[in-house]
Amino acid sequence: MSQIEKPVLSNSDLLIAISTAFSIALVISITIVLPAEFGVDPTGIGSLLGVDKLSAEENIQETIVRAGEGELEFRQDEVEIAVPANSGLEYKFFLATHSNITYEWNSTSPLYFDMHGEPNGDTSGYFESYGASITDDISGSITVPFAGSHGWYWRNDTAEVINVYLKTLGNYSVIGILF
Repeated sequence: MSQIEKPVLSNSDLLIAISTAFSIALVISITIVLPAEFGVDPTGIGSLLGVDKLSAEENIQETIVRAGEGELEFRQDEVEIAVPANSGLEYKFFLATHSNITYEWNSTSPLYFDMHGEPNGDTSGYFESYGASITDDISGSITVPFAGSHGWYWRNDTAEVINVYLKTLGNYSVIGILF
């Protein structure tokens, strides 16, 4: 049988190999990793190579706009609304044409509600009802057919205040409570 001889590096050769590997890693970190990951480019090589643009995209805060939802900011809200005893009120949002709002609400007691919308700028009193019922818990999503105020009318026929806990998500602006 023959033996395979393995070359053994001397201590000086090993030190040179480690120093070379460390130097290459340091150069790559300074010229490529720092500009790409952290936007720090001490040598200017990162911008010459174009890797500095990778970190710039992370720092830009983006407004999410879904198709057809205009320039309204994407947001998520939670609100508690007190519906007075033997009374009613509306809670509204402004949505653009074909915008979508996802909602979930529950109340401390069943309420009559009418989810509806009114076209922006319309003074005739027209509104479109999307659904009406009596419940204490409902969730869903709606894509509105026109720009304007959209939301709920809640009627409390009891002698006690009823609280509604509403969560919404979408591209809209809050109008708020209307009596």
